[in-house]
Amino acid sequence: MAAPSPSALALLAVRGEVAKAVVGQDATVTGLMIALLAGGHVLLEGVPGVAKTLLVRALSTALSLDTKRVQFTPDLMPGDVTGSLIYDSATSSFAFREGPVFTNIMLADEINRTPPKTQASLLEAMEEHQVSVDGVSRRLPSPFMVAATQNPVEYEGTYPLPEAQLDRFLLKLTMDLPGRDEEIEVIRRHSLGFDPQDLHAAGVRAVAGAAELAQAQQEVAQVAVANEILAYVVDLVRATRTAPSFQLGVSPRGATAILKSARAYAWLSGRGFVTPDDIKALALPTLRHRVALRPEAEMDGVAVDDILRSILATVPVPR
Repeated sequence: MAAPSPSALALLAVRGEVAKAVVGQDATVTGLMIALLAGGHVLLEGVPGVAKTLLVRALSTALSLDTKRVQFTPDLMPGDVTGSLIYDSATSSFAFREGPVFTNIMLADEINRTPPKTQASLLEAMEEHQVSVDGVSRRLPSPFMVAATQNPVEYEGTYPLPEAQLDRFLLKLTMDLPGRDEEIEVIRRHSLGFDPQDLHAAGVRAVAGAAELAQAQQEVAQVAVANEILAYVVDLVRATRTAPSFQLGVSPRGATAILKSARAYAWLSGRGFVTPDDIKALALPTLRHRVALRPEAEMDGVAVDDILRSILATVPVPR
């Protein structure tokens, strides 16, 4: 195996920096890094208080990237996110004022607490990395990632994201409550004076930057994918379209998403090629938000992840 590149060493060091602020959640940290490497976006779901916001802030600090947070509320307007034209009385003309979307990592906090019109204002930014206001398109900085958090839809005052927007997220990561030992460590840190608002005091430092990330993205694009792996991905997504419990299966966009994710995961694992295990490891976070249960399956309490696991268990794996 070839020695890790400087960009790989820098990106791998990010995990250790994030761990200084966030206990556990290693899988979520890996998922966020995969999304950055693949040029995608992440939807983080979990109950309040599991450090969703802190995790994104720690990641951006370790990567020395600009980040802005938007609290999505029922009265938030699209212009509050993308920016708007403001009249300048001194020049008697309109000038564009950038919204918080003009950043490297935009933390869309509780995105499912704002109405669909404002949710949709992110579609162009997520898909084309630009926003259009008054007929003028403006490019967003590079890299650009939306890290959106949401509380489970069974909580009051939420608006489920439409399928078109869900499909724009590369990964949907679920953040569970910590285990007993992890929760003890969280409480211990706070008892010693840990301040979530002061990450530098917690020892989180920048160990990589945009240059290392751009180099890493180029290396990820060179990760080899055998034809057998491509066929395996297609067989998996086609199986979701015929699963009896699903009324909506995975689209071809989902197939390309799992391929991008697996390439980044293989690169983080120090390999220059994708294996079936990479596909299996990324199948749930890449596909779980791209399918929809039939109403009768929802009434029976069927879980999307369980159906996806059964598909993984039945679709033949290439050697």
